[in-house]
Amino acid sequence: MTQNPQTPLDRLLGIMARLRDPVKGCEWDRAQDFASIAPYTIEEAYEVADAIQRQDLRALRDELGDLLLQVVFHARMAEEAGHFAFQDVAAAIAGKLEARHPHIFGDAADDGQTQKRRWEELKAAERAAQGATSALDGVAMALPALMRAEKLQKRAARVGFDWPDPAGPAAKVVEEMSELAEADESSRQQEAGDLLFAAVNLVRAYGIPPEDALRDATDKFERRFRAMEMIAKARGEDFAEMKLDRQEDLWTIVKAQERQK
Repeated sequence: MTQNPQTPLDRLLGIMARLRDPVKGCEWDRAQDFASIAPYTIEEAYEVADAIQRQDLRALRDELGDLLLQVVFHARMAEEAGHFAFQDVAAAIAGKLEARHPHIFGDAADDGQTQKRRWEELKAAERAAQGATSALDGVAMALPALMRAEKLQKRAARVGFDWPDPAGPAAKVVEEMSELAEADESSRQQEAGDLLFAAVNLVRAYGIPPEDALRDATDKFERRFRAMEMIAKARGEDFAEMKLDRQEDLWTIVKAQERQK
C-alpha cells in the first residue's frame, strides 16, 4: 500500500521542526523566541503589501511564503513549549471565520447590514465574551502609530464620541498648531503628538483613510524630489549644493510638469 504524498505544508512544518531540533537543528533558528521573531513577522507583512502595491504577482507568491514561514515559526515555538501547534492556529481561524459569517455557515438571516458593520458587531461580541471592559480594548499596541490612532478614534466614534462634521476636528488642528508653537522643550513632543492625532481625526472626518493619504503624499514627495535631482544633474549641478530658493524653483518646475501630464 502506497503512502499519501507529503503536502507542501507538511514539508514546511517538517523543515521547521528540523531547524528547531535541539541536537541537529540550526543554531540561529534554535536561538530564536517569539520576541526576536516578531520584527521579521511585521517586516514580511509589509513586504507582502509592497508586492501588492507594485502588482508583482511573482513577488507576492514569494512574500506570502515568507509570511507563512513566520506563522509556522511562531507555531513551532509554541508547540515546543506545550501551548499550541500549527493545527490549532488553523482551527482557531477557521472557527472564527465561520462564527463571523453566520449568514453563510449558519442559520442567521442576512438582515441587510453591510458586511463591515456585521463584521464589527461580531468582533465586538467576541471581545465582550473575552472580558473586554472598554470600547478601545483589542486595538494592538504594536500597530503603526498612525493606524492605531485611526482605529482608536473609530472605536470611540462607535459609542458616540466623535465630531458631527469636519469643522470640529479642523478647529482642533488649528488649536494644536498654536499649542505646539508655544510649547517649551519639555512639552514639545507631547504637543506634536496631539497635533498629529488631531490631523488623523480631521482626515478621517472626510472619510479618507489617513494611512493611504499619507502614503500617497509620501510617494508624491519622493517622486518629485527624485525629479528635481534629475533636473539638477542634467544641468550639470549638484542638487545638495544648491541654495534653497533654487531648489524651490526646481520643485515648481516639477509640479508644473506633472500638471501638464
